[in-house]
This record gives sequence, C-alpha cells and structure tokens, in this order.
Amino acid sequence: MEYRSIEKLGISVSLLGYGCMRFPTKKDGTIDSDEAEKLLDLAYKNGVNYFDTAYPYHGGESEPFVGKALSKYERSSFYLATKLPAWQIKSLDDAKRIFHEQLERLGMEYIDFYLIHSLHKKTWDKMVELGIPEFCEELKEQGKIRYIGFSFHDEYKVFEEILTYRPWDFCQIQLNYMDTEEQAGMKGYHLAESFGIPVIVMEPIKGGQLASLPDEISDELRKADPNASNASWALRWVGSLPNVRVILSGMSAIEQVQDNLKTFESPNPLNPYEQQLISRVSEMMNSRVNNGCTGCNYCMPCPKGVNIPFNFRIWNTYGVYQNAGSARWQWKHEIDDSQKAIHCVSCGLCEKACPQKIEIRKDLKKLQIELDTLG
Repeated sequence: MEYRSIEKLGISVSLLGYGCMRFPTKKDGTIDSDEAEKLLDLAYKNGVNYFDTAYPYHGGESEPFVGKALSKYERSSFYLATKLPAWQIKSLDDAKRIFHEQLERLGMEYIDFYLIHSLHKKTWDKMVELGIPEFCEELKEQGKIRYIGFSFHDEYKVFEEILTYRPWDFCQIQLNYMDTEEQAGMKGYHLAESFGIPVIVMEPIKGGQLASLPDEISDELRKADPNASNASWALRWVGSLPNVRVILSGMSAIEQVQDNLKTFESPNPLNPYEQQLISRVSEMMNSRVNNGCTGCNYCMPCPKGVNIPFNFRIWNTYGVYQNAGSARWQWKHEIDDSQKAIHCVSCGLCEKACPQKIEIRKDLKKLQIELDTLG
C-alpha cells in the first residue's frame, strides 16, 4: 500500500481511503453487514488505514456499522473520519447533540478526522454564525477529535473564503480528471497546496462514471495498458497530485476492493505520456456533450416550472458517458416530473436570456424523447 505523510499532523495515511457510503445492501436497503465487513477487513489487512463515514450515510447505519467492524482492531492502527451534517444544524446545541450521538454510534472515545459536512455558501454562513468552527476547536482541545476539516460542494470563490477563514488541518474536495473546473477544482487544489493544507479527494471516479466508459474511450486506455481498469486510470490521475494525501473510494464489491488495492500497492504516478493520454480522453469525452449548457441559470425561472439546467445536466451527462443505467436512475429519481422538459410550452423566454445561444426549446424536446426511451 502506498502511504502519504501529512507532515503538519505528524502522521502517515494510506493513499487509498475507504469511503463508507456505498456498502453492499440487502433487499430491504439495509447494510449487508457480513459482506460489508469482509470488504473492510480485506482493505484493512492490505494496508488501508483511513476510513471515512458520515452521520447520514446509509440512513444513519454507516457509523454504527463501521465502528463495530473496526472495533476488533487496535484503535491506533487506523484513522476514522466522520462528519457533522451542516444542513441539519440549527443551533450549537444541535451540533453538540449530534457529535455525542456520533461517538456513541461509533463506539469510539475520539474521532481522528472530523469534517463540517458538505459546505456551500449558505451552510457555511450558518456555521460561522453559530460558532461551529470554534466548537470543533473545543472538541480538539478536549481530545475528542484530533483534526478539523470540511468537505465542500460549491464554487471556487466560496472555497477560497472557507479555506482562508482559519488554519484547517485538512480539506476534502471533489476532484477527478473530468471535473477539474467544477466546484473547487484544480484551482482549489492549488490554493490548498499554497497554504500547506492537505487535500483529501472524494469522487475520484465520479460516482463510478469513470469506471464504466464508452467502448471507444475504454479502447484508448486499453491500448496503453491492457491490464489496467478504467477506474485505476482515474485513481492514478488523482494520486499523481502530491498534495492529495487520501483518495476516497466507495467500494461496494470485492472486485472493486481488489482492483483498488492493486492500483495502490506501490507508488505509480502517471508519466508524461499517460498524462497526455488522460488529457486526450477527457477532450474526447467532453466533445460528446449534447449542448453547451453551463448551468448559469440565466434561463430561470421557467414560467411553467421546467428546471432547464437540470434537464440539460442529465442529458449532457448521458451524452458524455453513455451510461444508460445511471441516466435512467437520474431521470426517474433526481428530477421531479413537474420539472421535466415535457412541460415546456415553447414561449422562448429562456432563449432570449441564454448567453450560450442554445436552442433550448428544440433541445428540451429532444432530451425528453431520448431520456424517456431509456425506460
């Protein structure tokens, strides 16, 4: 297992971290504890020492399961991360109650890496107002947590505001070779690096999208290394960034654990040729986008309630990755029927406001038909 030193904290962590939000489940949706524990054990016994869970994962099941599964190991042999759900915090008392509940769920006396979870501008402002960063400092002084950080989901300027607010021990951002300009992106990575703040990366495989690529894209990668999985290329791209100290992977099957362990059994950053290959693959993928919607929201609100940017987001993601199963799930579960393209009445107000000059009305009709045919 490849390890990365976090000098400012005086510790060494496995580059591969176990993300505990996608465990195998039973038919009723609960965690399949026997199978999930086998995955955790395999990872631990092969050198993974960083385990990342959160208060809401698996409907609240993840924390107690992870705590119990890891309890058989020496506590100092692994690092446990969990998160305070910022969107649920309405008062300082809420934060105190949830934190103590987390300790009880985990069955641990302390938490190594404690994150303020899923920050964006609105939740961050609320956390500052309530004094949550200062509350975390108190927990650290009491020895109940060791390191304070945050996970982030907003645009770069908000990331900059949060990162420079206090001397964080670490931060967690979404980053992969297709999302270099999304959210904090590479600009945020470099900002954290300049401040000496270690980066932990989530969604390195973009929720599995980069593990299941269109055939012509996969063929390009197989030509370079017939034995390498698509997922391994995505993980190695992130791992080639020196200030990334942990790469989280939500492994839900034994094959995924084995493949990821193989990827990080020794240091293996991308060489210049491989970097160029990934850049070319990224360009090929981006060229498959259905239209140029940037999600700027200038077209909104639609008088008929159509969520134009979100319709296009699902359609464009499908165009890029050709993952019918994922697109079908998004179309059925992530957008309300009242917000779908079918309700467009072709009034044209959106097109007048669109800075990209997209033929919105025509594309809405196309995407409704295309996504409906996915079943």
